[in-house]
Amino acid sequence: MPVVYDVLNAAISVAWWIVIIHIVMSWLINFQVLNTRQQLVAQIWYGLNRLLEPIYRPIRNVLPNTGGIDLSPIIVFLGLIALQSFNDAYIRPF
Repeated sequence: MPVVYDVLNAAISVAWWIVIIHIVMSWLINFQVLNTRQQLVAQIWYGLNRLLEPIYRPIRNVLPNTGGIDLSPIIVFLGLIALQSFNDAYIRPF
């Protein structure tokens, strides 16, 4: 059981960092600090979008339209926190 706990912990941590990087990159692109015409930035940005859009899209369909504010990453964070709590409470080795 400790192996399952460690694997889930690692997966949750990686997912958390991927969402953080996506959020920070979106801010930097919107404030024109990063430019998607640069090949490396564009590849990272489109890769992150392809990875996270299947997760964000169902959440966006359920949430009400809030204009230019995207609340789906917050919901994903709450889901990751809930998954981490479940992992700690029920799968953690004793």
